[in-house]
Amino acid sequence: MRVLLIKTSSMGDLIHTLPALTDAGKAIPGIIFDWVVEESYADLPKWHPLVDRVIPISLRRWRKQPIARTTFHEWRALRERLAQKKYDLILDAQGLVKSAFLTYATKGVRAGLDFQSAREGLASFAYQRKCKVNFYQHAVMRMRLLFSQALHYPLSTTLPDFGISQQQFQTESTQENYLVFLHGTAWATKEWPESYWVQLARFAEKAGYRVKVSGYTQEEVARAQRIANQSAAVHVMPRLNLTEMAALLAGAKAVISVDTGFGHLAAALNVPTVSMYGPTNPDYTGALGQRSQLISADFPCAPCLSRSCQFDKKHPKQSAVFPACFGSIPPLKVWSVLQQLVI
Repeated sequence: MRVLLIKTSSMGDLIHTLPALTDAGKAIPGIIFDWVVEESYADLPKWHPLVDRVIPISLRRWRKQPIARTTFHEWRALRERLAQKKYDLILDAQGLVKSAFLTYATKGVRAGLDFQSAREGLASFAYQRKCKVNFYQHAVMRMRLLFSQALHYPLSTTLPDFGISQQQFQTESTQENYLVFLHGTAWATKEWPESYWVQLARFAEKAGYRVKVSGYTQEEVARAQRIANQSAAVHVMPRLNLTEMAALLAGAKAVISVDTGFGHLAAALNVPTVSMYGPTNPDYTGALGQRSQLISADFPCAPCLSRSCQFDKKHPKQSAVFPACFGSIPPLKVWSVLQQLVI
């Protein structure tokens, strides 16, 4: 059986989908997936053994140049590639109008979330097989439920198996005694205070660890350098691609992370991972793994699910840190949780 999976982004969402592939492989011997994914994440699906073809798509780039000649030619090439095979099932696990639209370029039965379950209900009109999945549960469970309904097998009750082997990322650095700090994230409200990272680096230095940090934006690189300037243990890495970053995480003794895609990857790789959640809700999107520990902010308005701190707007300068909710997750608390994980 060959299934075309449409799940284009983001990194965390892609990782949340992997256990569903593992479930399907155990329930349906011989099942194979082709995966449509954003070009920047094209390496990630290859890490799962049930993925055969990865079909990159460039929706983010096309939106910036919708009438460019290159956009037209790339879109036509994508449609031709999607139509090359007739699939036993086309499964849109994104649940958006843009992803549902892609299913019309394919050959096979189209399946996805129903009107009430999809993030954008209109997407459901594209599907011939509609699945009802309660939104108010962890994203990993949502994907496992969706796959089980769409492919007609009993829902697995085992712990999520992401299907990613650490061995494929083994490098010479695997034996190093280092931690990885994942400080960069898309929302300013999800960023743990910089002064806290400095304190945490000093705890790591006293314990004999090296600390590796990196950054993708100029602001993140500058912050990484400022942290490194205050601790001799901190080494600023060059900008790494997705596979290089996976290798860095796989070789770490432990990872400390904010709510970001690479934190989900570290947890999926079964690396000891401490993840800190302020404005977002780990009950729905927390980093899952056998050696993952989540710390949620204990604050009246958390989780607010907001990109801007409303507490700071209403009570300016009343909190010693920004965002205020992270004041309930000080460095010593994080270090204590980390020590329990790496014993």
